[in-house]
Amino acid sequence: MGQGLVALAAGSSPLRGSRQCKRAAVLTTGVPGHARKESTQVYAIVRCGGRQEKVALDDVVTVDKLPGGTGESVTLPALLVVDGDRVISDPAEVGRYLVTADIVGDAAGPKINMIHYRNKTGYRRRLGHRQRYTQVRITGIGPEAKAGSKKTAATAKKAEED
Repeated sequence: MGQGLVALAAGSSPLRGSRQCKRAAVLTTGVPGHARKESTQVYAIVRCGGRQEKVALDDVVTVDKLPGGTGESVTLPALLVVDGDRVISDPAEVGRYLVTADIVGDAAGPKINMIHYRNKTGYRRRLGHRQRYTQVRITGIGPEAKAGSKKTAATAKKAEED
């Protein structure tokens, strides 16, 4: 009970159902009941696994299963980069930008059960599927020279050959 009183004193309103309270929640958080994450100045739209994700520095994103183990570094292709007030969408210029990420770990999606049943024949089949994902933490967004401190395995091999 004591914690509830402290939270009330810290700025929450006892008028939960009132119109003013709802309007204030929308203005301060963007979505009622959710805290807004502080916006960063640099973010990118990357392609990974046939989807496009908006990522910023230190974001943890769940993408389709990637080869590699925990702690390894991967490079994701950028489609659009927003750097402060500057929007970079030209393919030639976006190609110079790298989005590097470290693999945090593996994850699995929800179990999907499929049941086939034909009436009056005794035909019953059950099939299940659980999609595998990889969680990655974005470590760098920027031009090739300063995108990230860790090199990918492919970049390291190219450097050794030259």
